[in-house]
Amino acid sequence: MSESFDIPPHLAKMCAGHPDRERWLAELPEAVAACRRRWSLELGKPYEFGICSRVFPARRADGTRAVLKMSMPHMEGADEGAALEFWNGNGTVRLIGADASRHALLLERCEPGTSLRAIPEPEQDVVLAGLLKRLWCVPAEPHPFRHLSVMIRHWNESTRRDEAKWPDRSLIETGLRMMEELARPAPTDVLLATDLHAGNILAAQREPWLAIDPKPFVGDRTYDAIQHLYNCKARFAADPFGVMRRVADLLEIDAERLRLWTFARTAGQPRDAWEPAGPVLRSIAP
Repeated sequence: MSESFDIPPHLAKMCAGHPDRERWLAELPEAVAACRRRWSLELGKPYEFGICSRVFPARRADGTRAVLKMSMPHMEGADEGAALEFWNGNGTVRLIGADASRHALLLERCEPGTSLRAIPEPEQDVVLAGLLKRLWCVPAEPHPFRHLSVMIRHWNESTRRDEAKWPDRSLIETGLRMMEELARPAPTDVLLATDLHAGNILAAQREPWLAIDPKPFVGDRTYDAIQHLYNCKARFAADPFGVMRRVADLLEIDAERLRLWTFARTAGQPRDAWEPAGPVLRSIAP
């Protein structure tokens, strides 16, 4: 495959205005070529998914089918390779190789690769809970993983820079304060995926389902349920307390703490467009 390939508009938009990302994007064709040479890969046409990366089907010299993932520099995903190495295929795709200087990962390929979104959401709950409970391990010191409070602090600073756009000052202030409190380090903290939802769980041959695209931080395991709730939008809006109780039971976490985390992140997380807080947010507010 020639390394002259189209850049999706959404990826160009994510990089615009960020010098490190713009530089990564400009150097991406040569970085892909260098990875192809380094790992002796045959590359196919890049997949048309993902907003923060360019992902290529690959075949290694021995015929093994793999995936080459070139990730845009961003703080949340900085330790993806280290986490996949730590989990070593226990519920996730396996890491085959990494090139940190090029933000490149060579990964096990999931085949057939069907997303967990293909099955009903109540069944998704069960699969996702089973995977998360396997991922929740305590990494031995020293380890490279940052604490969840680092990401929450980063988000809070970003949200406060957009204070003039806030539609509901009371709710957002409460959410920011609560996120900081909930994210404080605790003895029960574990390694989190932080972005696990049905779209990041793929059908595979080695196991029925494997997780991809972790954004690892060490912290409160309750936090790891939120992204799945967000990806069950209609069901969650119709019965927020029922869905939270079900997911909390499956994960063996406290449903009330999940409610607080979900409220806090919904109210305080930075976003491109601020809209008035909806009835769901108000219904789960403390």
